[in-house]
Amino acid sequence: MDLHSPVDSTEQGKVDLIAKTVNRLLPLLDSTGADTPSSPLGNFPNPKHIIDAQKILIDALIPGKMSTGLLRGEDLEAFLTRSLSEAWRLLQIEIERALPLGWQGEAGKVEGCAAIQDPSARTDCILRAFYQRLPDVRAMITEDTRAAYEGDPAALSFAEVQIAYPGLLAVVSHRIAHELYRQEVPIVPRVMSEWIHTKTGIDIHPGARIGHGFFIDHGTGVVIGETTEIGNRVKVYQGVTLGARSFPLDENGMPIKHIKRHPTVEEDVVIYSNASILGGDTVIGKGSTIGGNVFLMDSVPPHSVVAAIHPEPKVKRNA
Repeated sequence: MDLHSPVDSTEQGKVDLIAKTVNRLLPLLDSTGADTPSSPLGNFPNPKHIIDAQKILIDALIPGKMSTGLLRGEDLEAFLTRSLSEAWRLLQIEIERALPLGWQGEAGKVEGCAAIQDPSARTDCILRAFYQRLPDVRAMITEDTRAAYEGDPAALSFAEVQIAYPGLLAVVSHRIAHELYRQEVPIVPRVMSEWIHTKTGIDIHPGARIGHGFFIDHGTGVVIGETTEIGNRVKVYQGVTLGARSFPLDENGMPIKHIKRHPTVEEDVVIYSNASILGGDTVIGKGSTIGGNVFLMDSVPPHSVVAAIHPEPKVKRNA
């Protein structure tokens, strides 16, 4: 339609235009239910329901974090029971919808993944295993909270860290999503990680393996890739990237999946702002310090200090 041509402004003109637009859109959409770039998403997992479950789980692991009412000690058991029951209800629906993409999705078809014969039963097993892990996740969150308080002189209370720090929120969300990733649930953990990315500016792939007492200070612009491994008591600042050096391709020119692409960071490492550490073979040795703006594609031995060589600034007085 020529945008400069006269437009029929009548009600019937609107109806006719909508009908024409629908007729032009229909051939561009794949209604078979297959995983294609043109597929409608109505039959796939619902992001809103996943995020609702994620908020409920965060609120159960840090009671009062996402909810608005006062929470008294005697109400805690009822609150947890109600919250975890509702999260189970939401996740049961969305995980069951997501599971077929493990073999019907494009990667699953290429890799010849076997179909699950009873997605409902498999979903139940996943949720049972997931819920058994939640107390361990809560214990790790306690260590993450302590690491943030002890690692930031500006923090005046543990409550301040839990209520206000985006780094802790991102780590809590990651620990939830990672447990579902370990159960090989498609899509759902990634929706969780990307929602928290929009909230905090911190992008942690749910596949990343992160040890105890992890602290992200400030946080904006942090990127942690899928196959990253991070040891205990690691601290990173804003703008840090733990990324891939390259993407190996298969014989069809497609990226090879499920290989180690991202760095390993051992225990007690500090990585300062805007450092980029790349590559699946790159290992940052225990107790090392990586300075700001460092670009690394090689391993460093334990207890190293790595600093970038910066140009010397020139200071000139105004006339």
